[in-house]
Amino acid sequence: MKYPSVLVASALASFVLVSGTAEAQDYDLVILNGRVMDPETLYDGIANVGISDGRIVEISKEPLSGTKEIDASGHIVGPGFIDTHFHWQQPMGYSIGLRDGLTTSLDIEEGCAGTIIAEWYESRAGVTQANYGCASSHEQARAIVLDGFSDKEILLHGPAAALEIRKGSGWSLTEADYDTGNEILRIIDKGLQDGGLGIGSTLGYMRDGVTSREMFEVQKVAARYGRHTAVHTRFTPDNATFENLGLQEIIANALALDAPATINHYNNPGWRLGHELIQRLQEQGYNIWGEIYPYAAGSTALNAVFLKPENWVDRLGHSYEDTLQDPVTGDFYTLESYNKAVEETPTKEIVLFKMPPEDSLKWLTLKGTTMASDAMFAEPLLAPWNTPFEELGNMHPRGAGARAATLRLGRENDIPIMQLLSILSYNAAHHLGRTGLKAMQERGRIQEGMVADIVVFDPEIVTDNSTYDQGSIPSTGFKAVIVNGEVTVRDDELLEVFAGQPIRFEPEAGPRFEPVSEEAWNREFSTGMPDVAPGIPPKGGN
Repeated sequence: MKYPSVLVASALASFVLVSGTAEAQDYDLVILNGRVMDPETLYDGIANVGISDGRIVEISKEPLSGTKEIDASGHIVGPGFIDTHFHWQQPMGYSIGLRDGLTTSLDIEEGCAGTIIAEWYESRAGVTQANYGCASSHEQARAIVLDGFSDKEILLHGPAAALEIRKGSGWSLTEADYDTGNEILRIIDKGLQDGGLGIGSTLGYMRDGVTSREMFEVQKVAARYGRHTAVHTRFTPDNATFENLGLQEIIANALALDAPATINHYNNPGWRLGHELIQRLQEQGYNIWGEIYPYAAGSTALNAVFLKPENWVDRLGHSYEDTLQDPVTGDFYTLESYNKAVEETPTKEIVLFKMPPEDSLKWLTLKGTTMASDAMFAEPLLAPWNTPFEELGNMHPRGAGARAATLRLGRENDIPIMQLLSILSYNAAHHLGRTGLKAMQERGRIQEGMVADIVVFDPEIVTDNSTYDQGSIPSTGFKAVIVNGEVTVRDDELLEVFAGQPIRFEPEAGPRFEPVSEEAWNREFSTGMPDVAPGIPPKGGN
């Protein structure tokens, strides 16, 4: 198969951009005759969009002109896609996401250690093609405190830091005591102090080590800042009952703390109840939301705690032969080959088939949720931005194709485009914006005054080309992907443009961290309760 090539800036001259006359250069860039769609206002009409200084200045049915013009006839002009669960936070990861319409790439599940948040952002300034952001990591804070993992190691390994961490066990299996627990919370707090988007917790990988008290205290740290905690819940993946018990733990904490929360990839058994709970809370005004992605399979490390045979096979009734796949060879594991591989390559990425394929269509119709890809990475994970795609190793197809797959499946199954644009862009911006994140209050929308993060695509042909066999093939059908007013992808070709901006809270001068008392940490529930708790009327009272 022939792969699309990656072009550099010299190709910009051949872009379908038309120079206006000197007298008519009103805007830096004009998008002409496209079907402009805004998920917040539900505006849907043929119009022209004028862009200057990185912002949408005018949307009009009247003619507009500019230094550069894009003819968007027959194309959708929508808000740039926002992915809040994108792990490949490196040049090639941004490149492959941009080819799929991604303008904002955030990692709010794994995140990065709170002690390096500032350095993480600084290293990407001026050299990144998509917008970027990161949460303060619960897992990595535990690895630093309980396994002695260092900040330098985390920076060195980049997006693969989690795989290095997971070669140890303290981060996952060790219960923190009063002293180590407070040190974990202090590191997490440091990340929020330095502008982290919230807290990311991979609780499902740490369920044997993280007590319910620790998880509550983690969410309390985020609550002090008014920020959300995004959680891979305690029992994910599991059966429908345990999936929702894990979801309810995080929601109960959030409600008690009056804090936002995200339920990561709840497209698992029990998702119908999970969505009903989330939707009812949203209707009551709570800033709680969940993610889905349109694939029957997920991806994780081979030694994930939930894949142990006593859980995955004996308790849940699965077999490795039809659920656990090596993405490189395409072979499915047996119990024997699984045990051997766990010994030799414990953190090897695998593909995990866990849901009926027909459910993925239903997830795309859910209101108030977001499409977040959970994109992993391919080798070489530190490849330069312009590495030919055919030189990449295999990975789960969601990294390269989740957004175009959403659009294709919507087209094939008559799901309204406005709904798809909502879950691809606006919903994430809306929920994050409600936490006070200014960068998200002005993205995810096609409105005058908003940041010009825009996708222009042909709704009849846009498609994902990545598969489980060839997961790194880019999507096609994007006439333009515009980041902060700069054309970064044109006619499915990536340009040498580095317009990405940090998605971040303003750093604060001092920490808000408040140590948990030893009494609270060591006591999961109160003993010697009075017959009537203060503030609660006795039975039969008013």
